[in-house]
Amino acid sequence: MQTVELVCDAAFDRAVREVWQRLSDGGVDSLAHNTHAGHRPHLTLAACARMPADAGPRLDELLAGALPLTVRLSGLVSFGARSRRRVLSWSIVPTVELVLLHQRVWEILAEAEEPGPYYLPGRWSPHLGLTRRLEPDALALAHTVLGRHPDLVGDFTAARSFDSESQQTTWLGAG
Repeated sequence: MQTVELVCDAAFDRAVREVWQRLSDGGVDSLAHNTHAGHRPHLTLAACARMPADAGPRLDELLAGALPLTVRLSGLVSFGARSRRRVLSWSIVPTVELVLLHQRVWEILAEAEEPGPYYLPGRWSPHLGLTRRLEPDALALAHTVLGRHPDLVGDFTAARSFDSESQQTTWLGAG
């Protein structure tokens, strides 16, 4: 699987990691426990089995012109994880700029192999992940730990692609 992701500036990254740690300190299996060297808060714009051969330079140009991008995280959302388990995420308000960027990414990836259906325009829900897969009781605990969760405004300042087969990260745009 190959992705197109936006990554946070230092202050935004730190703020999201603080929430991961709050969850962890409260006994929730949060993304603070992900030990992969490249793991960091990010927004996935696209996922597919293989990008078209000419996508890299076109994505570079698009993303270099689109960043930085300011977003608002507002509200918690959970997604199914092919079982009764759920993944808790922080929802991103879909601004016109973000939705247009997402659409343009998929115009470049129109010929991608096996596009991830939940990332396609019209099906995508922009979010930043907070937890791993949680049983219902742990999901309830996560909500209790976070309590009345405030909005957060931050900037995405870089973009990357992650290849799950090779475990390689490639910076996109001015990255």
